[in-house]
Amino acid sequence: MAKSKVYFTDFRTAYMGTGLPGKLAKLAQKAGIESIDMDGKFVAIKLHFGELGNISYLRPNYARAIVDLVKSLGGKPFLTDCNTMYPGFRKNALEHLECAWQNGFTPLTVGCPVIIADGLKGTDDVAVPLEGCVYTKEARIGRAIMDADIIISLTHFKGHEMTGFGGTIKNLGMGSGSRAGKKDQHSNGKPFIKTSKCRGCRRCQRECANGGLHFDEATRKMQVVTENCVGCGRCLGACNFDAIDFAQNQAIPVLNAKMAEYSKAVCAGRPNFHLSLVVDVSPNCDCHPENDAPILPNIGMFASFDPVALDQACADACLAATPLPGSMLAEHMAAPDFVDHHDHFVNSHPDIEWETQLAHGEKIGLGSRDYELIKVKIV
Repeated sequence: MAKSKVYFTDFRTAYMGTGLPGKLAKLAQKAGIESIDMDGKFVAIKLHFGELGNISYLRPNYARAIVDLVKSLGGKPFLTDCNTMYPGFRKNALEHLECAWQNGFTPLTVGCPVIIADGLKGTDDVAVPLEGCVYTKEARIGRAIMDADIIISLTHFKGHEMTGFGGTIKNLGMGSGSRAGKKDQHSNGKPFIKTSKCRGCRRCQRECANGGLHFDEATRKMQVVTENCVGCGRCLGACNFDAIDFAQNQAIPVLNAKMAEYSKAVCAGRPNFHLSLVVDVSPNCDCHPENDAPILPNIGMFASFDPVALDQACADACLAATPLPGSMLAEHMAAPDFVDHHDHFVNSHPDIEWETQLAHGEKIGLGSRDYELIKVKIV
């Protein structure tokens, strides 16, 4: 069986040569993106717009380069992401779009529409049936992502406090899940009500089809009926006041495996292509409203039709890099009780592991960890 091809170029540019966004577009071409028939097709470009206060997310210039390339191939591109499960500036489409605009992603700057895939409250999703998976029978994916004819992922590869790193599988799997889909991946429990935030509006109760919520007339607060609740997460999107929450208590290997299964739901049955930039490698997710100093130097840009091979190649490149002084990783390594795991991601967050997302992705047919790295010189 042939190895998956992963294409790579560095961040070096020549004076009066191709700029970095141009290099990304040329890398995509070298990797074969032009083999996809995009003529008249809707093309979802899945990326993370960054939380307000975070400045390590991928800059809009990169997205614009891919948008322009897709247009030149006859495609109809749009940038997209889904709402978050947790409170923040991206939990509904209005705030999410405002966050994207403030971070530079507007139709004017990126050259195409910006669409929040799971709708106003994160409840506009599609139940995608899955075969050959262990944990997921139906993945809840944002409708606009599933309506697209072609999916392109544009990923900022960085560390992550739960999954070890955030790469293509996380961008596709967790990122494409609706609020209910994210709940399905993160939590194996039932919701709980933050009574101090509950306004007694009963909107959540109207969304519940299983009798899982009871309104207490005496306290004017909602209550969870645990014996009836099926943990579907629909109530999460109905509450405008962040009064409903789920514990993010899924074991990390299961969380990683579910992300791979959700990625399979997003990619299966249609053309898909993936780009990942190992730049500003922060120790934590771009979902944070802040970012720490990079733990590793900027390494380069990677492209592949195989999301598993792409993540493996990015991880291997990171593990071969030298940690940056003054970073959280360097601080951990200088501690008197430091135990070297010979893994920059685990050394940053010793309670995590990341290999299960790749191993499970390979197991369910999402891709292969066996790859050929093709280095491309673009100036």
